[in-house]
Amino acid sequence: MRPLKAYINLSALTFNLQLVKKIAKNSKVMAVLKANAYGHGLEESVKAIKSADGIAILTIEEAIKIRKAGFENTILLLEGLFTGEDIYEAEKLNLNLVLHNDLQIEYLNQATLKTPINVHLKINTGMNRLGFPPDQVDYLIENLNANPNVSGITLMTHFATADEKEGIEKQLNCFNQVTNNYNLSSSVANSAALCKFPEARLDWVRPGIMLYGASPFEDISAKKLDVKPVMSLVSKIIAIQDIKKGQSVGYGDNFIAKEDMRIGIVACGYGDGYPRHAKTGTPIFVHQKITTTIGRVSMDMLYVDLSRNTEAKIGSKVEMWGNHISVDEVAKNSGTVGYELLCNISASTRVPLEYIDG
Repeated sequence: MRPLKAYINLSALTFNLQLVKKIAKNSKVMAVLKANAYGHGLEESVKAIKSADGIAILTIEEAIKIRKAGFENTILLLEGLFTGEDIYEAEKLNLNLVLHNDLQIEYLNQATLKTPINVHLKINTGMNRLGFPPDQVDYLIENLNANPNVSGITLMTHFATADEKEGIEKQLNCFNQVTNNYNLSSSVANSAALCKFPEARLDWVRPGIMLYGASPFEDISAKKLDVKPVMSLVSKIIAIQDIKKGQSVGYGDNFIAKEDMRIGIVACGYGDGYPRHAKTGTPIFVHQKITTTIGRVSMDMLYVDLSRNTEAKIGSKVEMWGNHISVDEVAKNSGTVGYELLCNISASTRVPLEYIDG
């Protein structure tokens, strides 16, 4: 059996949720579990965060799995209805719906529901992705209040630069200007806003990446945020090569040795979700020591410098990211973000997930 595996520490996920609750204080926590819980496995992750006030996902299919896993609190469909028929599934599963376009309003108006639904009206305050223009909010709230299919309204938006220098001031001011006249529940804070901007915590917060032990910021590490890594991607050395100065490693002569070197070949590549564009020098943990990758990542293998790790041998354990190497460090060296790397693991059918507790 190929030695590659992703260990999912459910205790760390529970710990991170409790940390979020402490930061959020009086706000309710809507844990974001989209993309198969950011690559960590949906059903098992649900079991670890049952104390969350709500869970946010994208599809009816995900909602069904969450209900079957025993979660009884709020479930929010972040992109709302995709078809008119979805609303009846949402009613049956007791889901909350995001409304962000006119067609979804039409689906809601045309339905005949036995049990009205809670809706989250999304306002486009500047991200220009989903949501209604601010000047339509009064009209929409008036109509939703009069709709017998609606049991309650939450007002929401999403920040484009909560993790950057621009911050949230402009968008939050826009949101407050159009919503302050209403005594309605509000939800605006993602992981970055939750950590950095107390004024954005409001009634609901929507943490995603920090639940899984990674940072939403480029300049603040997960360790500084006190979150614990949930996923450890591990494998083993499957071969060792001794190369001379001037020899290359891997495809394309991408790496040329400047001195005699000892090279370890690891059973993990971009076909498994490890980033192909990880640069030479990306940190990696081999046989209890931090070293670096070298050369171009292959589909099934990557290469590590063992020149100063003489105890490493075939069969030695390798951690690509986890307790010793932050997924954010790997992402930074690959020109991407930790979100993508974590999600890539569930997208690969070659990486078994093994759940541990502690």
